[in-house]
Amino acid sequence: MSTSLVRARRALAPSFATLALLLAAPVMANEEEAPEPAAKVTTEKFELTGDNSRPDWQPVTTQIPAPRDIVMPGAMMVRVDTKGYKQGILSVRQTMPVTAASIAKNGEMVILFPNWLPGTHAPRGEMDKVANLVITVGGVVVPWQRDPLEVHAIRFSPPTEAKEVAITFDFLSATDGAQGRVVATPEIMNLRWMQLSFYPAGYYARGIAVEAQFILPDGWQAETALRQDRVVCITTPCPNTVNLERTDYDTLVDSPIFAGQFTKSVALSDNVDLFIVADEAKYLEATEAQIEPHRALVREGKALFGSEPFDRYSFLLSLSDRLGGIGLEHHRSSENGVEPDYFTAWDEGPGRRNLLPHEYVHSWIGKHRRPDGLFSANFNVPQHGELLWVYEGQTQFWGYVLGNRSGLFSLQDTLDSLAIIAAGMEQRTGRRWRPLVDTTADPVIKARRPVGWNSVQRNEDYYNEGLLIWLEADQIIRAETGGTKSLDDFARAFFGGKDGDWGVRTFTYIDIVDTLNAVHPYDWDAFLQSRVYQPTENAPLKGLEMGGYRLVYTPNKSRAIAGNEKRAKSRTYTFSVGLSVNEKGEIKEVVWDSPAFVSGLSIGHKILTVNGIAFTYDAWESAIATAAADKKPILITAEKEKAKADFSIDYSGGLLYPALEKIGDGPSGLEALLAPKVPAQ
Repeated sequence: MSTSLVRARRALAPSFATLALLLAAPVMANEEEAPEPAAKVTTEKFELTGDNSRPDWQPVTTQIPAPRDIVMPGAMMVRVDTKGYKQGILSVRQTMPVTAASIAKNGEMVILFPNWLPGTHAPRGEMDKVANLVITVGGVVVPWQRDPLEVHAIRFSPPTEAKEVAITFDFLSATDGAQGRVVATPEIMNLRWMQLSFYPAGYYARGIAVEAQFILPDGWQAETALRQDRVVCITTPCPNTVNLERTDYDTLVDSPIFAGQFTKSVALSDNVDLFIVADEAKYLEATEAQIEPHRALVREGKALFGSEPFDRYSFLLSLSDRLGGIGLEHHRSSENGVEPDYFTAWDEGPGRRNLLPHEYVHSWIGKHRRPDGLFSANFNVPQHGELLWVYEGQTQFWGYVLGNRSGLFSLQDTLDSLAIIAAGMEQRTGRRWRPLVDTTADPVIKARRPVGWNSVQRNEDYYNEGLLIWLEADQIIRAETGGTKSLDDFARAFFGGKDGDWGVRTFTYIDIVDTLNAVHPYDWDAFLQSRVYQPTENAPLKGLEMGGYRLVYTPNKSRAIAGNEKRAKSRTYTFSVGLSVNEKGEIKEVVWDSPAFVSGLSIGHKILTVNGIAFTYDAWESAIATAAADKKPILITAEKEKAKADFSIDYSGGLLYPALEKIGDGPSGLEALLAPKVPAQ
């Protein structure tokens, strides 16, 4: 298909607003059906305000200088002292030059605290955790005020002759999960420069030179993508000071630090390492058999994309239930937080082993090749994530593929995980009113807060539904080319580049369609429009079936499901009764239109009794089995906000869990996709 035709078709694709109007518009079955009678409209005179006061609205204008792609004269200095880390207090001292570009029209200088953070796809700056902010010039305190529109901007009037300003503040890490993510514990710290620095307005982030330094507790080790130089001193005690190489502010923010008392560093290749911090030394014990799949991941990544978009790369991995969990991509590192027993409970199942492949893939997808809407001049310019179904959908897809190819996941564990994903997407009745592309606004709309009705509201489905769409694309290419081409060819052509090039190349929807057509001609525009930009009736499961597997439901719980339940501290009955519940009987999810939903249950209910017996997991599962045998409803008593009520769940299908069942014998397209590309070493 020609680019001009694709552009024409793309121009006809409904926008979010148009889709909303189409969905809201009444549908007439045929012209002969009479419309509903119009409601009676009153003709009485009505004055909106009468004699009440009526002020005029005065628009508020910002005084923040727009970013310019120029180089800031001089350099910014940032120094972080972690002496208060046991209480979550990180103290910062900065200096930055006073330049014309950062001075607003009213003569005030404007500094910014990062708000639109890379990888979060939304304004998530933690300005609320900044305290004791003081700005001085030549030792004299300068009054400051917050911008009324951009609350992450600080304005002040430096003296006319001022060449440099000094800024001091404390960043107060959450000390409890209810306050946000904990970034400092007595054993581990995650230093993140978007929480530990301001920067001058008026510049692209890449135009601001910065020199950073941090002081660690004695005996601690740290790792980051930037080169480190430890300060050698002759004083006693000697501060554990680390200087980082001079860089630009964009790169600094993209280079977080993991530091800890208990650490281990493992080389995975000549330019990739795994740096581990843990709550206790015992969690660092990893066998060579456990490390080897991580090395294979690096080899398989290079084989897939054909190049490495970094000069060096560090997997930063915390094994902790005290530090806040995290999975965040960066160009030359990743921030990964998993349970302490990542290695010590290795044989119990794959656990969170998909996290590292996912974040590693982001070096190519999202960091090196980035949707144009997610590239911005600095960290306070709004972004839009319409192409997150590529950014995160492709990454989710390749994360599972590379997890299997590298041996971090067994084939069965991968199939079981795909079954969970497919079944979860099959329950998303929200796709009937809300197209997949609209869920790319969820990071801004919902800010990853819990929702009451996940299945009908949808919640960042561009991850897993995106995976299923890309799986189908892979199987189409394999089928139509007799297995000579696949989505691997697209990945290499689109995301590959030069080794060591960790710059950014943006892309558009048109670029995606054009590259797919270059790999194999097909109506890819229509394929994507129907699955991404329009509401649909069913989940896109065709790729599984083309790959030789069908989604089924069995009474047997897979190891992957058991692992998910262990992490969630609840059990899932969403594929049968339609709810999940913890051991206290507290309902954690109810599926829209499920038997549990029809009975009137919702999140917030606590099940007290099941068929007259006090709730336990055994009593609950026994009641489900009894209902399957005698075809009678399950009777429960539940409490919500201290009010008790009885509910009757009309379900007799027994315990059901998703699985993939192979269609026919012999090799399948899905198995071909998941097969390793690099011989084991």
